[in-house]
Amino acid sequence: MPLLILCGLPSSGKSRRAQELDDYLSNELNKKVNTITDHYDGRDKNVVYGDPGKEKNLRATLKSSVQRLLNKEDVVVVDSMNYIKGCRYELYCVTKAAHTPHCVVQCDTNAETACQWNQARDETDRYTQEIFDALVMRFEPPAPNNRWDSPLFLVHPGDDLPFQQISDSLFSRKPPPPNMATQSQPLSSTNFLYELDKTTQEAITVLLEAQKTSVAGDQISVPGAKDKLALCRIYTLAELQRHRRQFITYTKLHPVQDTSKIANMFVQYLNNCLR
Repeated sequence: MPLLILCGLPSSGKSRRAQELDDYLSNELNKKVNTITDHYDGRDKNVVYGDPGKEKNLRATLKSSVQRLLNKEDVVVVDSMNYIKGCRYELYCVTKAAHTPHCVVQCDTNAETACQWNQARDETDRYTQEIFDALVMRFEPPAPNNRWDSPLFLVHPGDDLPFQQISDSLFSRKPPPPNMATQSQPLSSTNFLYELDKTTQEAITVLLEAQKTSVAGDQISVPGAKDKLALCRIYTLAELQRHRRQFITYTKLHPVQDTSKIANMFVQYLNNCLR
């Protein structure tokens, strides 16, 4: 089910909004909600956010929790600052892999108000002024034109949450399409890999032999290819094998039905890469 990402400055009211969302989704829509919060494991959050290594581990824990809990039945709410756009992008990629929609709710509280709310907290639950100021400076606000920040709902102090719009974005919208590079592509024939390996290796062998008696500007014929390979200079075996590996990797993800086209495709690829 969908992922709802909360973000905002420290002490901007995210946990209160997370509880309101939990109440609405649970009581009004009869959805099971899993809320993920910052896992400090008993550590002082000022110590965590004051140490880049500890903070990185915290973000990794949040992401792994999302990956573990995201499923087809429950709603996952991430109650954290999520102030780094790269972190929000990673969570968006998790939703793409899980084939589920997401949305972002920003608690758009100004720094002065958030600072007052922070000072009103119990001392054991308060950010130090130094850490608070640093987190405010590092905050990267979401932008609706970024696909990983959209749909975006801005909520100011005193506003009611737009429950219906949030609900529509989570349950009435198609999930983002998965990345093509992460999808397994069916091979077009049982001997596809064999033909791909054999044809590209033959082309490399022909080119290396032709270089011995050719000069720059010659057009070299490759068996099975309509196009000719333009010899711009002398190419090394290591260079040609590197381009061959890259071509094989790409073609595995985008196989063709007619294996007789592989030779011409490889020649065209080399002509583009070896200019």
